[in-house]
Amino acid sequence: LKPYMDWFFALTMFGIGAVLQIDDFKRIAQKPLIVLIGSVTQFTVMPLGAFAVAKLFGLPPEIAVGLILTGAAPGAMASNVVSYIAKADTAYSVSLTTVSTLLCPILTPGLTFLLARSRLDVPFFAMVLSVVQMVVVPLFIGFGVRHYLKEKIEKILPVFPAISVTFIIFICSLVIALNKQYLAQVTGVILAAGVVLNVYGMLAGYGVGTAFRMDVRRRRTLAIEICMQNAGLGTVLALKHFGEKAAMPAAIFVFIC
Repeated sequence: LKPYMDWFFALTMFGIGAVLQIDDFKRIAQKPLIVLIGSVTQFTVMPLGAFAVAKLFGLPPEIAVGLILTGAAPGAMASNVVSYIAKADTAYSVSLTTVSTLLCPILTPGLTFLLARSRLDVPFFAMVLSVVQMVVVPLFIGFGVRHYLKEKIEKILPVFPAISVTFIIFICSLVIALNKQYLAQVTGVILAAGVVLNVYGMLAGYGVGTAFRMDVRRRRTLAIEICMQNAGLGTVLALKHFGEKAAMPAAIFVFIC
């Protein structure tokens, strides 16, 4: 089923788009400065952190590129749920995730190209096209379906996030299966690198919130939002453009998050 990964992830983003509302975009317009701070933090802290962790652990080129790609991914939609559970600012979390998702077609391939091209050839334009096809188009189709059908699909809305989560689990499980032989040799190293990157992201996010004198709820939101990457997207992009080994850090990062 590997050839169908693009479609699985597109369905994931369709499910997410179907639960977005106009109000989510209004919130971004109302508080652009704090959204800008969060978005800049998202696309600097994690990609640079992934680059540093890859160097620190002396990861092989394919694994290093996979980790950097994970760091350059947008925020995970699951961070919105975790922010809610943590009594953080959920509206802020949704705004940050939405903006980073819309920026990722350029920033995710671009940052991967800048930070990882010394390790492997990075097909920038091919990755941009992949992200547009798998993220932006299905996200807006889902958003359009929700906006125009409204009451007609209200009863089945809870199904969409469940579909998204199911496909993410399936994608990550496939990567683990494809790397069954290789995993025995490197699981510990990748796991350690992923944990270090995740904890670093949390601390950095909370630190940025503190530096800008945000309240505790927003600091928590930044900590969660920065450390939780859309590693499902990283997994599919790595699998498509760099190979099975490169997808491992992203797949394992999903579970670490």
